[in-house]
This record gives sequence, C-alpha cells and structure tokens, in this order.
Amino acid sequence: MAADVPIVVIGLMGAGKTSVSRLLGEALGRPVRDSDEYLEERYAATAAEIAAREGAEVLHAREAAHLRESLAERPAPVIAAAASVLDDPQCRAELKPALVVWLDASPEFLAQKILDKPHRPRFGKEPLILATELRERRAASFAEVADLRFHRPEMSKHKVARAVLDHLERPGA
Repeated sequence: MAADVPIVVIGLMGAGKTSVSRLLGEALGRPVRDSDEYLEERYAATAAEIAAREGAEVLHAREAAHLRESLAERPAPVIAAAASVLDDPQCRAELKPALVVWLDASPEFLAQKILDKPHRPRFGKEPLILATELRERRAASFAEVADLRFHRPEMSKHKVARAVLDHLERPGA
C-alpha cells in the first residue's frame, strides 16, 4: 500500500481503535491521529464532556472534522476515528481511498470498556443498552466501508495489528 493512503481504524467506543492505531503507526513509521486526543487538545474536553455540555450533534460534528482533517494530511496517518463519523454519508464516501479496518466487538465487551473509561459518553444510557443500540445502528455502515474486519477480544490488539501489517505486505494491497 502506498504511504499516501491513510489507514483508518473504526469501531465502537471500547473496541481498541486507539491501541491498534498506535501499534500500526509505530510499525509503519506514520503519525497517529486519534479522535479522543484531538477533542481534548482542540477543545480541552473529553467526548463525554462535550456531549454533556454541548450535545451529541456538536460532538459528532467535531469528530467528523477530525476525520476530514486527518484524511487530508500527508504523510498519510493512521487514524483512530470516532464511530459517529459512519453516520455521515459524506464521511463514509471520504473513506473510499483509505484502508479501513473495522474492530468489531460484542455489546457485552464494549459495555465493560465504556464503564472502565470516564471519557466515553453514555448519552444517558446504561452501557450495555448503549453498546447494543450503537452496534445495531452502525453495523451496516461499518460493513459498507470496511476493507478488513477483526473481532475483539477474540483477536488481541497485537494480533489485529499484525494481521493488518501482513495484509499491507501482500502484493497489490
């Protein structure tokens, strides 16, 4: 794969996007752009704080802006994108030139991860209900854009990164 093609790691919150993106960025010598870090650096607030203070629409618009800015960067980065960007048809279209890696996970796994980290917005719902609803709502969009799909935690973050690197080493990748 050409170094000017971004790698975008998608999945619901808690799937491991940040960790996998960092592993890939390190292995490939590419910058890593993480949605959560972007929000904290640019707006001095976590996703949960933005959602609580300004609403989900503002949060999702900022997450979409992060994706667009990151996709335009050169050298092309590895991007840990917020799942909300998949709700936007324009963002989905902008992912076409990228290699998109979907980290899929069960609602039960994701709910535990949501509980473990206070920066993740809950939108007033119990984590298992939220994870189940988000997965049902976004699974078709993830499938539409994903070039590769891995199931977490069945595959560790390290094994996912290795599988992506192996894919990139194949001729024509």
